Amino acid sequence: MFCLALVCLPLSLIWFNMEKLLLILGQDPSIAHEAGKYATWLIPGLFAYAVLQPLTRYFQNQSLITPLLITSYVVFCIHVPLCWFLVYNSGLGNLGGALAISLSNWLYAIFLGSFMYYSSACSETRAPLSMEIFDGIGEFFKYALPSAAMICLEWWSYELIILLSGLLPNPQLETSVLSVCLQTISTMYSIPLAIAAAASTRISNELGAGNSRAAHIVVYAAMSLAVIDALIVSMSLLIGRNLFGHIFSSDKETIDYVAKMAPLVSISLMLDALQGVLSGIARGCGWQHIGAYINLGAFYLWGIPIAASLAFWIHLKGVGLWIGIQAGAVLQTLLLALVTGCTNWESQADKARNRMALAYGT
Repeated sequence: MFCLALVCLPLSLIWFNMEKLLLILGQDPSIAHEAGKYATWLIPGLFAYAVLQPLTRYFQNQSLITPLLITSYVVFCIHVPLCWFLVYNSGLGNLGGALAISLSNWLYAIFLGSFMYYSSACSETRAPLSMEIFDGIGEFFKYALPSAAMICLEWWSYELIILLSGLLPNPQLETSVLSVCLQTISTMYSIPLAIAAAASTRISNELGAGNSRAAHIVVYAAMSLAVIDALIVSMSLLIGRNLFGHIFSSDKETIDYVAKMAPLVSISLMLDALQGVLSGIARGCGWQHIGAYINLGAFYLWGIPIAASLAFWIHLKGVGLWIGIQAGAVLQTLLLALVTGCTNWESQADKARNRMALAYGT
């Protein structure tokens, strides 16, 4: 939590100056202005997220899922009417959405923190604040930095696609449609992300306990769930592609463009389900550095160059950008699957035990 709070400081400065950065990158002034204001109002939620994420992992590692489920449901029930009120009745407009996200993140963190502090289920694992929080910071960053790079390299590639769409003719339309596509896969990604989090926790626990066979079984179970999710979600979107755009806009041009993009987005959902779980497996095995290299090569040396070529040279515009980034996702998924398929699980269990022995001096 302390380390994440430190990381939030430079990030908040970047968000505070987002409008200037977007203008430097050649974005439309009106888009840059609105994005800058929105990012500024998200800054309080950033620090809440730094508190929330360690708490979430604290409960997941103990298989205390019920508190997470209850608190997330309560926060969701509060967030929806709060967001509606702040956006439509407070005069804040889209800034109300950013404020609602920040407030909801803090509520979530407060609820989980209160449960940890007062619940008897956490009595043997909670600890008071002390100088011991500085122990192991180096070991934490050893895995945290590659893990952050792994996630950021992937998501920044999608954000870069949105930035490139602002350089196309009719940037308002292109940016709006690609933002809808990105919002859709971000929302649907919550399912494979949950599977990945469970798989990562179970695999790391099983490897640490020396149960290589159990870790291998978790991989098969997680991938089976990922395939089922991929088929259901992608087919649902494909069937309802003509209704898809109405969820986000009332503008006919935008709705028609979104319907045109729906088949590509359905493919994205399939890839996201598979690579999301494979990424969780990689994190559970301590392969964050391998995942970071894979994402760097797949997206920045392969996907984005293809996207830029299709959009600006072949003149496919937003469709070309999305095809290119999915080419990167295909390569990413194949490489992660190759690494997972070639894994010696007995060796991974030995490595996990050695790390545990080194960390605790046993």
